[in-house]
Amino acid sequence: MRAGQPLSAWSKSVDSVLETLSVDAGRGLDDGEAARRRARFGRNELQVAKKRHVISILRDQFTGIVTVLLLAAGALALAMSNLAEAVAIFAVIVINSAIGFLTEWRAIRSMEALRKIARVACIVLRDGAMRQVAARELVPGDVVVLEAGDIVPADLRLIEAHKFNTDESTLTGESLPVAKQTDAVAAETMIFDRTNMAYKGTAVTRGSGRGVVVATGPHTEFGKIFEQVSAAHPHRTHLEKRLDALGTRLAWAVIILGAALAVVGVLAGRDTLLAVEVAIALAVAAIPEGLPIVATIALARGMWRMAQRNALVTRLSAVETLGATSVILADKTGTLTENRMTVTAALLTDIDVTLPGDAEGPAAELLEAMLKTAALCNGADLQEESEPNQGGVGDPTERALLEAAGARGIRRDTLLQNLPEVHEDPFDPDEKRMATVHRTNGGFEVAVKGAPEVVVGLCNAVQAPGGAAPLGADDAAHWLERTAGLCAGGLRAIAVARKSTAAPDDDLYAGLVLQGVFGLEDPPRAHIEGVIGDCRDAGIAVIMVTGDHADTARNIAARIGVVDAAADERQLLEGEAVG
Repeated sequence: MRAGQPLSAWSKSVDSVLETLSVDAGRGLDDGEAARRRARFGRNELQVAKKRHVISILRDQFTGIVTVLLLAAGALALAMSNLAEAVAIFAVIVINSAIGFLTEWRAIRSMEALRKIARVACIVLRDGAMRQVAARELVPGDVVVLEAGDIVPADLRLIEAHKFNTDESTLTGESLPVAKQTDAVAAETMIFDRTNMAYKGTAVTRGSGRGVVVATGPHTEFGKIFEQVSAAHPHRTHLEKRLDALGTRLAWAVIILGAALAVVGVLAGRDTLLAVEVAIALAVAAIPEGLPIVATIALARGMWRMAQRNALVTRLSAVETLGATSVILADKTGTLTENRMTVTAALLTDIDVTLPGDAEGPAAELLEAMLKTAALCNGADLQEESEPNQGGVGDPTERALLEAAGARGIRRDTLLQNLPEVHEDPFDPDEKRMATVHRTNGGFEVAVKGAPEVVVGLCNAVQAPGGAAPLGADDAAHWLERTAGLCAGGLRAIAVARKSTAAPDDDLYAGLVLQGVFGLEDPPRAHIEGVIGDCRDAGIAVIMVTGDHADTARNIAARIGVVDAAADERQLLEGEAVG
């Protein structure tokens, strides 16, 4: 064990990781061993950059060349007994420095307050008993218990996972929850595909699990990023460089102009001291005292406007960086759209249903059977008395399916009373499918949902009003064509299938009966089209990044103005082309 991190813990079995860490998964560490490891590896916290003191913040307000030039001009005016000029110059300097100091000081204090709020506690197994301890007290080898809603306190190798999903958007940028499991994966697996790991700073969105701590503090993946950012050398912004260049040119121009005026005055026969005083006075008058305060006020206004939008900036000059932005890569789900999925359409056998709506007759029966399957093959949980798509936990797509079922009086908890779940095959991002098995009076019912191109290929029959009908190759192709029409309309498609079986260990995905395809919409955020238009007017190109179907992505991009409705294929790049 080095620095609290077994190498490639994701590529080793649970038993191997526990052996390396010298811990019993059923008892955890004892207090003495935890204290020894804490002394060896340190606390589970990130070393925050050295706190900026008041004097340091104040000193930084006087480092610009223009400010130095003004100080020199004020001193010269004072030396020449030009009190009014000196007072005016020093007043500008004081006002400018005060604005910069107060703005940066408030931002830094706000950041420190946020760090205190962010301190969390967690449930740890110590000496065979569950204890709540501060996350910063964790050490490599601690066994941590996690439930939906918890924040992962350190990098964990999962040893138990029950319908366990995490939101890793803070680390990898992936907006959708990631299903976790406990089997080892290849050593070369990238971080976003390490499905047996839970990383510090991510959130548990569903299920429960246990994990053994394999890395703490700066040795976590989040800690590595933090250290890289902290070690980065600050660069002067474009505005700072231009102001310094302007100040340097002004200084030389003033010196040359003053010297030339003094020489001309002496050559014209004026008193030498008077000629020098006149030259200095003209030089001081030539310095633009208002320049730094105008720049500072402009940056401070930008900083305050960002604060109103819950964005904190600790240095005024950083605001100017936004003005130098030329390209924005924005994730679609949750950034450009609301990440609030809603079922708006359903494809049944030869019938297209728009939801919400009143399907009647055979269509209503097929739709309700399809919604029951979608509710059974589901890991989300809706809170009672919650607004649509606002309550509950779990994947937004699964919550939307439960909402659609609930709108027609179908509740998952009620279904499970008659069809208790005996097994779940979790969603596999590679296979793009999941299944649940439910006990019935005469056997077992299998409920399946997933990507249409996958699920349709697993079916040999389709549910029709009169019963199951054979699904041939031509029929399957027709279903995929109809699904492509949904995607072209900007919807996400989810296919649903079922079957009855005599044994729960039969092949879950063989001989399925296709029930239909749902179309789900993630509506664009309000006013997002105007924001993108403002970016374009400012010369900033917006590029949308998403894992959705290409047709869905193209439709959403056209609706919000990222591309023209008549955009050619060159404006759409898929992952294979980029890689």
